[in-house]
Amino acid sequence: MPQGLVGGAVLMLALLAPEVPPQARAQGADGPSPACFLTGGGGLEICRAGGEAEGVYFTPPPCAFARSVQLVRLASGARPGPIQVVYQGETPAGSGRGRAPCEDRRALDPGDGGSVRSGPSPEQLATTMPPTGYRLWESIHEAVRPAPRGRRGRDAAPAPTGPEGIAARNPILVAGRDWAGEEYYHLFLIATAGSEGSNRRVQVQARTYDFERFEIRSRTPDGYGTAWVPFGADAPKGRRRAANPGPTAVLDEAGKPVAGNCRGEGFDTQGLSGSISVVDQTYHYFYTDVLPEDCAEPVAKRRNALYLRTSRDLGAERVWSAPRTILSPLPSGSFVRVAKAKGMERWALSYACRRPANAPGGPVPDVCVQYTPDLALGSIAGLSLFSEPVDAQRSPAYLGLRSGGDGSGRYGRAGHFWMTDRYGNLDTPGSFSGKAGFLTWLDRLAPRADGSEASSLYGRPVYWGTWSVRLVTPK
Repeated sequence: MPQGLVGGAVLMLALLAPEVPPQARAQGADGPSPACFLTGGGGLEICRAGGEAEGVYFTPPPCAFARSVQLVRLASGARPGPIQVVYQGETPAGSGRGRAPCEDRRALDPGDGGSVRSGPSPEQLATTMPPTGYRLWESIHEAVRPAPRGRRGRDAAPAPTGPEGIAARNPILVAGRDWAGEEYYHLFLIATAGSEGSNRRVQVQARTYDFERFEIRSRTPDGYGTAWVPFGADAPKGRRRAANPGPTAVLDEAGKPVAGNCRGEGFDTQGLSGSISVVDQTYHYFYTDVLPEDCAEPVAKRRNALYLRTSRDLGAERVWSAPRTILSPLPSGSFVRVAKAKGMERWALSYACRRPANAPGGPVPDVCVQYTPDLALGSIAGLSLFSEPVDAQRSPAYLGLRSGGDGSGRYGRAGHFWMTDRYGNLDTPGSFSGKAGFLTWLDRLAPRADGSEASSLYGRPVYWGTWSVRLVTPK
């Protein structure tokens, strides 16, 4: 299991509300130090000097891993907790892959999407991985079904099909329309579908109201309606299972499957990874994908873009709008998350980056954060995420993360995510209520608990950190 161009109006907004690029950091007596930089149109200052909190969030055993760890505050209003932790983990042992409990594992099969794991965390223990259970995982005999064609003008391009099934890559959790009485939380996942080595990422969907029982979006037997099929012990058996053989790709308003722009081979499939944020009762799905014109290029040379799809109802038959390009072009391999900022009418962006060459440690991997002046989409388009040359992915907006690494100055900052409220917008644990954000990331280079180098994924630790932001008076 666990892109389109924005209209001229948005481009004009970018011209009317340009972003002030992050300014150079303060110089210390011994050279540059990770102190503060301006963002949010010059009205905000992010400071993440050495006093910012960091720590180890999870050190998995050699048969397990965690990436894309999202902490979600489920409560509404001023009520405390609970916090639900959701992440992509390993496929459970005994699920058809013949592995013994906690056997040392490696990620060798691109068709193995792992699983979605989740568990509740007390507020006061938000910096530690709670006990979790397997919720959704790869069902390799269940195919991602194509969209229907040819009935009453409802033609739709077929989804890629293949043997991979539900999959669990890059889970994103967000509440349903609780303002309209809906009790479900929705989980969006990435499946890999294709044949003969040519694969494409496809978005699939699950829902739950208790985080114990999940239903998968499928189709009715006639192929034209939406059916929610229980997963796991409650799943259909026998003929009922055959009538609903597995998940379908999520459709957009035109009836087309939400799929990556480019095909790939093995682990080289890209696209659809991002975040969902609810603003004004509208779901904003921001994600990165390869520019369509670069699909024929080698993977390392495929430029990316930040895309946006919106929705008013995640349970609808056709969920998302057509994609709009928000920010382009971005370097190959770019990964950006976007959410409404904590306590502000602004967008916050976190993205994979490298520190400038003259920063402490040189151009090592880090996570960068920037804010927009307001909630206009054009304000995102006005951001400059990277310094020239853009392909180097360096930025002065880096957080200066210190944790992890292999002891020789090399770091991994993979699959970063945040703590959010139930609407996917930035939040923090009560113990860090004064902070602007709470970040998690996987370090593929940090030592495993057993000291071995068997896998750069299984057994590698996950870290957490915070950042601070304050209003400033523009000069």
